[in-house]
Order: sequence, then C-alpha cells, then structure tokens
Amino acid sequence: MWSNILSYMFQIADEVNGNASIGCYIGAGIAILSAGATGLGEAIACAKACEAVARNPEAESKIRNMMIVGCAIAETSCIYGLIIAILLIFVAAPK
Repeated sequence: MWSNILSYMFQIADEVNGNASIGCYIGAGIAILSAGATGLGEAIACAKACEAVARNPEAESKIRNMMIVGCAIAETSCIYGLIIAILLIFVAAPK
C-alpha cells in the first residue's frame, strides 16, 4: 500500500517539478510530526503530574515547577520542527 502511495507521489513530482520538490514537502511533513509527538508527551507529563499531586499534595509546588520546566524544554523540539518545515518549504524547495 505504502509503495503504491509513494510511487504515485513520485509520479506527480516528476510531472510538476521533479523529485527534489516532493522530497522537501515530505521532509516538512515529517518535521512537523514533532508537534504531535510534543503534544502527546506534554499530555502524558501533565497526567503524571496530576497523579503525583493526588498522591502527595504537599509537594504540589515542586511538582508544578518541574512540570512547567519540562514542558518548556519539550516545546523547543516542536519549535525546531516548525522551523525546519518552514525552511524546507520556503527555502530548500526548488522553484
């Protein structure tokens, strides 16, 4: 199935601009998948933080601070993926 989809995409690419442009767009799509992975990771972290606060309410401030720092660090991977996708689409794709 995937080979049929990829061969069809490459046929379209050959007709339009060549394989280089479709490669840039596929790469941008893969790079932007980091946003979904980041969202999933942050959701799991928030769920675990809620569980930790439910088990030990006295440690709420420490847990909250560590969760916020962890989410901020994880969010950088999403931003890097977005930057790579933008560069692939607007800079690297042949015109």
